[in-house]
Amino acid sequence: MTEKELTETKSVLTPAEKTNIEEQFRLLMENSPRLKKKADRERVEKAFNLAFLAHKDMRRRSGEPYICHPLAVARIVSEEIGLGALSISCALLHDVVEDTDYTLDDIRQMFDEKTARIIDGLTKISGAFTDHSSSQAENFRKILLTLSDDMRVILIKLADRLHNMRTLGSMPADKKMKIASETIYIYAPLAHRLGLYAIKTELEDLSMKYRYPEIYEEIASKIRQNEKKRLSEINRFSLPIIQKLEENKIHFEITGRPKSIYSIWKKMQTKNIPFEEVYDLLAIRIIFDPKPRVSEKAMCWMIYSLITDIYLPKPDRLRDWVSKPKANGYEALHATVMGHDGKWVEVQIRSRRMDEIAERGYAAHWKYKGERSVEPQEKELDLWLKKIRELLENPNDNALEFLDDFKLNLYTSEILVFTPKGHIKSLPKNASALDFAYEIHTEIGDHAIGAKVNHKLVPLSYKLTSGDQVEILTSDKQRPQAEWLNYVITAKAKVSIKNALKTERKNHIRIGKERLERKLKSLNINTTAYVVRKLMNAYETLTKDEFYSKIGLGLLNLDDVEQILKQKSRNKLVKYWTLQFLRSKGTPQKKNNEANEKKKKEKDTVLLRDNPLEEEAGYVIANCCKPIPGDNVVGYLDKEKDTIVVHKSTCPTVVRLAAKHGDRIIPVRWTEHKLRSFLSRIRITGIDRLGILSDITTLISKQLDVNIRSLSVDVHDGIFEAIVDLYVHSTVHLNNLMLKLSKIKGIESVNREEYSGE
Repeated sequence: MTEKELTETKSVLTPAEKTNIEEQFRLLMENSPRLKKKADRERVEKAFNLAFLAHKDMRRRSGEPYICHPLAVARIVSEEIGLGALSISCALLHDVVEDTDYTLDDIRQMFDEKTARIIDGLTKISGAFTDHSSSQAENFRKILLTLSDDMRVILIKLADRLHNMRTLGSMPADKKMKIASETIYIYAPLAHRLGLYAIKTELEDLSMKYRYPEIYEEIASKIRQNEKKRLSEINRFSLPIIQKLEENKIHFEITGRPKSIYSIWKKMQTKNIPFEEVYDLLAIRIIFDPKPRVSEKAMCWMIYSLITDIYLPKPDRLRDWVSKPKANGYEALHATVMGHDGKWVEVQIRSRRMDEIAERGYAAHWKYKGERSVEPQEKELDLWLKKIRELLENPNDNALEFLDDFKLNLYTSEILVFTPKGHIKSLPKNASALDFAYEIHTEIGDHAIGAKVNHKLVPLSYKLTSGDQVEILTSDKQRPQAEWLNYVITAKAKVSIKNALKTERKNHIRIGKERLERKLKSLNINTTAYVVRKLMNAYETLTKDEFYSKIGLGLLNLDDVEQILKQKSRNKLVKYWTLQFLRSKGTPQKKNNEANEKKKKEKDTVLLRDNPLEEEAGYVIANCCKPIPGDNVVGYLDKEKDTIVVHKSTCPTVVRLAAKHGDRIIPVRWTEHKLRSFLSRIRITGIDRLGILSDITTLISKQLDVNIRSLSVDVHDGIFEAIVDLYVHSTVHLNNLMLKLSKIKGIESVNREEYSGE
């Protein structure tokens, strides 16, 4: 119930609610393009009646009757994805088994085995999982197990997620963060991989709306402000194209709309530019009806030729998915041309059939009865499903690693490479020779020592390109290495390498633990949690497994153990900041009942000290993003260390963690800070001149009294760039420093960078 937060009440429907439900069901029946047969309509009506009865006492958190949710999901499945009676019925029934007293056997008896199997695939697991697992990840894995047999399961699940995102506003802040993070982490990429571009775009925008509401509203506001100007530009740009197409007697539709808010924001982030500098905000789509005896491909290029007679094309932005469609079935010709006033405009050219596939996904055309067609797109989709089945059959039972590995196969472009015998293998763009080795067979990957690409010897890390012919060289003595994970990108390769390393790592952990216990025993010291934590801190290891593994590998010298344990702990209580945790659930618990009572009274304020690993429950600043007072932050409960890790709310790591362990995300905000300094990084660029470095360091160290940890400088072709790691007290302090630096003669820009140091 994590997404729905339904409530059970013996509530009576108001006349207005009854009217609304009847109207929604009427629209479902009337607007479903595939409900033509009487038997199909009767099936859907039967499913609705059962769902209505099963959910009659339930309401959503928003207060509306719960039946409105499955009705909305059924309409998305029908109208936006284009599925038929069986899928619509399952959409109406998708929560009945999970949330009511009805069972799968009941569904099987009332309907049929196929309906029961799809509902089972959509029903969340209620059993127990391991401490390091995630029910959401396990649930997703179960859905994919069913996907390999029936793709309708995942399509209905995506419709369910889309409606939950459309109605997310009534949820509490922590639930919004969890569900929005899950959506951007796995569901939007999955919609993309299945060709559901309209749904993918909406999921991305809605996720951003709840993860970064201020940024979302700012971009949306700018789009609204520019709407009249945009429409005028579209009309001005389109008019000569319309005249050309009509002259050539082509039947078409032409539409124009801005890029999605999320895609605009991503471009702003990637290129580090403001909204006003996103050059291809406009996109024009031309949808044509093919002429008799003229192929769709030929028509696409004919229209492209007519457009480039009018506007200058940008050659490096031509995307031909007509000659070679994407693996998910997407077909179109994309071109970027120079419009009026020197602005680039993207033009998408599609046939009516291509447009339907692009909006609803090739999965909407999946053949469920009889023989499947042998169209190339379906073959590609079959191959992708085969890879998913290989992942699912892997013995590794860690659902979170599975989720990470599965995600690798989502947002990918394909390349085609050849074996020495001329067989074609499809791999993701930027795949390495080692990826190719594992694609052939796990044994070949495990024993690979090098490769020959186009008859030239290359390392396993060599990145392949389309058309390469690859031969893998092997040795029986070779074993998978940890660094291999740095240059493989396919899920199959990563899973295989991780499995081999885990087996080896377990041995190292066992050996390391035994060595440490022998060392401590020789010093007459008991192996307590306090002792291990203190040593982990001294040796800068994050987990016990890492600590023991490094000892087992001989990477840590235990000669210093006695000296480390004799050192007094530095617990500088003078330097601290406080954070307000907006809910107490999930924060680390003290063992003592009296301490529990005290903590309950003071649950809204948590003190973060310099050396949290020496406390029973610590609160630490994440090394991945290094937030400082003033940054928007969230807490993540690390149950293994009994510690809350504080991240920036925009940190990719916390988005991934929230997607998997949403129940461990703790909303938090700064309440006050004192003398503590925080490590931050800034990038300074400008025109090089004599004395510029001296001016920078003098301002930082002497005038502003800020401690510099490190400074690196690079000068190339008269352009000066410096990376400075320094200690500041807050975002206000940092912004003030950056403002003063920007006023130094020759400085062009001063920006805060993500700090990823120690």
